[in-house]
Amino acid sequence: MIDRRLVMTGFAASAVLGSSIQHANAQSAMSRATAFGFSFRTLDGQDLRLADRTGRPVLVVNTASLCGYTPQYAGLESLWSRYRDRGLLVIGVPSNDFGGQEPGGPEEIQGTAHRHGVTFPITEKVAIKGDSAHPFYRWAAIQRPGETPRWNFHKYLVGSDGTLAAAFASAVEPTDSRVVAAIERQLPPA
Repeated sequence: MIDRRLVMTGFAASAVLGSSIQHANAQSAMSRATAFGFSFRTLDGQDLRLADRTGRPVLVVNTASLCGYTPQYAGLESLWSRYRDRGLLVIGVPSNDFGGQEPGGPEEIQGTAHRHGVTFPITEKVAIKGDSAHPFYRWAAIQRPGETPRWNFHKYLVGSDGTLAAAFASAVEPTDSRVVAAIERQLPPA
């Protein structure tokens, strides 16, 4: 006679193991990807594909309009102005994940960026942490688990090879010598 409890336990264990294997395979595939496999949607609805930047560095910064670090927009704009002709792309990624400091919609976000003189691309508001995080941020968390955003204006530098070349905490100004040096290492000679 077959013990039903044993069979049911076997089925349950198989389902759990299968789910764990699928999750592990997804994590493994994501860890092998480069940033060039991701895209964002800009505030005006355009697709901003990082694949179009292959071979060039990208500075991805989670932003918020009502944050004490919002004046860093000026430093980000300075980097964009200084290095865009050499291939750097700066991307502002609005998020309401920290302190509810990006409560507005596209018009309010664009208004804040405009008041700070921003000309680099700003994306639609996205989640950057948790299960609903944008795929780029989920990938970055796997790549650099100890350097995930803990507040607004965290900076990820995607290298010219598509890997994460550096990460900088919110308090590090965009024009800090460490940020500038990391960017210059990824750019072709002037």
